[in-house]
Amino acid sequence: MFNFRDLSRVTKTFRLEIGPLKARGVPAILLGSAAIVASAGFARLLVQNPAVLSETIREATRFVGVLRGDTPRQLNPIDD
Repeated sequence: MFNFRDLSRVTKTFRLEIGPLKARGVPAILLGSAAIVASAGFARLLVQNPAVLSETIREATRFVGVLRGDTPRQLNPIDD
């Protein structure tokens, strides 16, 4: 028969440490499985529409620049 104490011992052995993020037990299992699902979805998106990658990288670069406080480059008006 299935013993729940054995399951408890197994789930306590899972640990996840990424920088300041630390998880142990069931939360670590949930975070790991969520990361796998998210990466699979991202890979499927890139396979279906590879043109999105260049636009995504460009927008992510601009977003990081805004977060850092960099001034965005402005186009100069053409003198008529």
